[in-house]
Amino acid sequence: MLDIISRPFGALLKLLFDFTGSYGYAIIFFTIITKILLLPINIKQTQSTKKMNEINPKMKEIQTKYKGDPEKMNQKLMELYKEHNYNPASGCLPALIQLPIIIALFGVLQNPTKFVFTPEEFAAIAKGFWWLADLGMPDKWYILPILSALTTYVQTAMISAKGNMDPTMKSMNTVMPLMIGFFTLKFPSGIALYWVVGNIFTILQQYFMTKALLGHKGGE
Repeated sequence: MLDIISRPFGALLKLLFDFTGSYGYAIIFFTIITKILLLPINIKQTQSTKKMNEINPKMKEIQTKYKGDPEKMNQKLMELYKEHNYNPASGCLPALIQLPIIIALFGVLQNPTKFVFTPEEFAAIAKGFWWLADLGMPDKWYILPILSALTTYVQTAMISAKGNMDPTMKSMNTVMPLMIGFFTLKFPSGIALYWVVGNIFTILQQYFMTKALLGHKGGE
């Protein structure tokens, strides 16, 4: 199933490489294009997360007040969701849709000789990019892992800053960037480059969405 999704993305990366003549720039353009394709889903998920953060304090009040009466608690939560036009499943669905696509994208970058190039082609192309000697190998200068961790932190901090977030989720927002940074120490630097560019795209997306929302509220 994932191979079926990966092959069109592999063809896209090969097309971009043929156009740019650079494996690094092909990955950057590949990241931007795939992010644009996923933009409607990402926007939906961001909106759902924002709404959930806004009503989270009221949810906690209901859960505390009716903790001895689960039936009443569920009834009050349903009323709260209806009042704010919030569907609890709306936050999970975009993530579930994205998950196989993201795994497929990583598969393309982690195994380019399966989805993009023949082994002979991949061995022959120049994989050096900026300070990176080989995009097929980890970044020995640790610049991309550090950027991966920092941009992941900024991205999650922007989401948590928009509303009241559960303390457990806030702690995850600290742990996740460290995990991403650690993982990208071992990944091919092409994957780390994809992650950093994707994070920057998402940070800009969240910034402009927030600005548009504030402008909309100011005009009311």
